[in-house]
Amino acid sequence: MKIFMTGGTGFVGTYLTGQLIREGHKVTILTPSLTGLKLKMDGLTYLAGNPTIKGSWQESVRDHEVIINLVGASIFSRWTEAQKKILLSSRIDTTRHLVEALPNESKYITFFSTSAVGYYGFHEDEELTEASPGGDDFLAHLARDWEVEALRAQTKGARVILTRFGIVLGKNGGALGQMIPLFKYFMGGPLGSGRQWFSWVHMADLAQAFIFLLAHKEISGAINLCSPKPVRNKDLGKAIGKVLHRPSFLPAPGFMIELILGEFGSVLLKGQRVIPRRLLDASFKFHYPDIEEALKSVIED
Repeated sequence: MKIFMTGGTGFVGTYLTGQLIREGHKVTILTPSLTGLKLKMDGLTYLAGNPTIKGSWQESVRDHEVIINLVGASIFSRWTEAQKKILLSSRIDTTRHLVEALPNESKYITFFSTSAVGYYGFHEDEELTEASPGGDDFLAHLARDWEVEALRAQTKGARVILTRFGIVLGKNGGALGQMIPLFKYFMGGPLGSGRQWFSWVHMADLAQAFIFLLAHKEISGAINLCSPKPVRNKDLGKAIGKVLHRPSFLPAPGFMIELILGEFGSVLLKGQRVIPRRLLDASFKFHYPDIEEALKSVIED
């Protein structure tokens, strides 16, 4: 298949692109700059363009059978009012421009749009599935608005899949890229109470889920892309410490995290216990359902 991707040079996009090409697909990555691009493969093409701005790049969208929208400014920052606007516009504008670029008859097109398990808001111990309602905090509203924009592609006949990511665990970046150095310097441990749930997914399982969903054309709508075995924050710390052979007892006080990070601190101190019910019901097999094995594959390989 011919795949058009935004965010293809990022942490997730780079890995996903490689896996899709190995499956025999051809990928076009939209990128604001054509300089400094590291990934070079047969079947990979780069197109210059900024997805947050309308442009000639939109003409290329209709030549593809699959759209994968991964663009969105990182939430890992202090949420000032200005930053909140960036978080929103980077998602809404890009998605809106992609949907506008679709032909009016798009029945042959599959439109993947990224979302996040933050859609469900903060919860205690209850399990959350795709049927659970959305939350009412900033991150939940951000995810909801992003999804609403993507669902407009249905009016043109496209199959829309809303991929609600858990925290992605992979090499050379992401959440682990920020956490591992702390443990190596004996500064790792639980955040706040450590009881909050951490919904995560191994990068390899995430990529295979995309490939699985491409093949199963009967599936559409929201899909939780996370391990079927979420863990508490304190157990995540123990698993990282075990794999790195480092202690994991040094806690980071909740009040200090909130003082430093403001509203974003709640993302670290609260959580949600999300289950990928629709993938499990469709018989998708996770290669890394357990946190310790997932961490070993990322850290030790």
